[in-house]
Amino acid sequence: MSTGRLRTRTLIGAVAVVALAALSLQGCAVVNGSGDDPHTLRVMMGADTTYPQQRKQWQQETAAEFKRTTGADIQWETYASAQEELTAIQTSVISGQGPDVYAIGSTFTPTAYATGAFVEMGEQQWRAVGGKDQFDPASFGISGPSPSKQIGIPFASRPFVMAVNTDLLRQAGITEMPTTWDQLTADAKATTGNGHHGLAIAYADGFDPWKFIWGMAENAGNTIVSKSGKAEIDSEAVQNAYRTYFDWVTKDGVVDKAAIGWNNAQALAQFTEGKAAFFPMTTTTAINSFKGTPVDGKYEFALLPTVPPGATERPSNGIEAASILSGDNWVVADYGTKQDLSFDFIKQLSTPKAQLEYYRLFGNLPTNAAAAARLAADDPQLKPIIDAGKLSKPTAFTGAWSDIQLSLVDVVVQSIPSLKSGEVSDDQLRKRLRAAQQDAQSTLDRQKNGGL
Repeated sequence: MSTGRLRTRTLIGAVAVVALAALSLQGCAVVNGSGDDPHTLRVMMGADTTYPQQRKQWQQETAAEFKRTTGADIQWETYASAQEELTAIQTSVISGQGPDVYAIGSTFTPTAYATGAFVEMGEQQWRAVGGKDQFDPASFGISGPSPSKQIGIPFASRPFVMAVNTDLLRQAGITEMPTTWDQLTADAKATTGNGHHGLAIAYADGFDPWKFIWGMAENAGNTIVSKSGKAEIDSEAVQNAYRTYFDWVTKDGVVDKAAIGWNNAQALAQFTEGKAAFFPMTTTTAINSFKGTPVDGKYEFALLPTVPPGATERPSNGIEAASILSGDNWVVADYGTKQDLSFDFIKQLSTPKAQLEYYRLFGNLPTNAAAAARLAADDPQLKPIIDAGKLSKPTAFTGAWSDIQLSLVDVVVQSIPSLKSGEVSDDQLRKRLRAAQQDAQSTLDRQKNGGL
């Protein structure tokens, strides 16, 4: 075992007992077999609360094809939140056992890489999954710290955009999409009223809130983690981002107050019912949900604003980040004995046919270049989303990112009672940002020192 691995285990050893307990409570869907069987591949991925029936169908069909071609079964396991995702990774590293393959969010790939517990892809490994050149080059942006040191095998791409109710914008006399965050707020005000709200937001979602803060901060030139490895949370840019995000429901009144307790699926439902003009921070995964609803045929996609709050143009150091570099990567555990089966599984799901079927069921853009090109040619509606993909920027590649991401969400979690009472004061916000700054810097320092 390498010194690096020992250091990583030291870093996360303090959470071992909690992690093991948490993992034992996670949901598990088993298809044809048990994870203790050497002929059963354990695969963990996020639970799908938006398309549960389609997910079940896909798992069954994927398992049947895998059984036909390899003779092996699949045991599916799930995580339901970013915290469970992190806990599952930590638990596997600590115990040296667990799922053979993970589908992890791209922003969690640095954390997985820092553990040293996942296979680093070389020529042999890339050949085993069908070749590295089959993937869109842009999808490797956060697969590892460099092109020669990668663990993430691109599976799905999800650039974030806004879904827009074109009827409500037309009624309000809005003819152009907002390009600044202040314009979005103004347009949201213009479309609020008569049973409608300007924005569909999910303040209680476990994944969404930090993306708003990251995007606004990037546009202002703040990357949350500097190139020198310093946390940049306790800053004016980040405070302005949270202030804008909170004011939408408190001061501006452009978000339904019920949204303080909503998750993403509930915000999506508000938009599909035709009761919101803008549904920011959504992806192609929402397309299937729009079919047969009041917004079917009455919506389009648009880029998220890229000019920070309080500005009419991006500052000289501002970053035109239309989205985080978002999606899912496969990572293969190096502590197991089923790496050949793991690569067979990933190869099966990397073909153009499999990728297009995954898009049809769930709306995730393909990472297979041939499949993505075919899709773009067939559906012009996807142009803003493809443009968002080109303007996507990766989060900081550090093993500390997952904890930093959770700290950004925790600022919102702590503010929920204040949001319900009608105001998050500047003092409250500054206090929470200072605490998040300290937590983030502490995690960064531990990573820098190898967990000692």
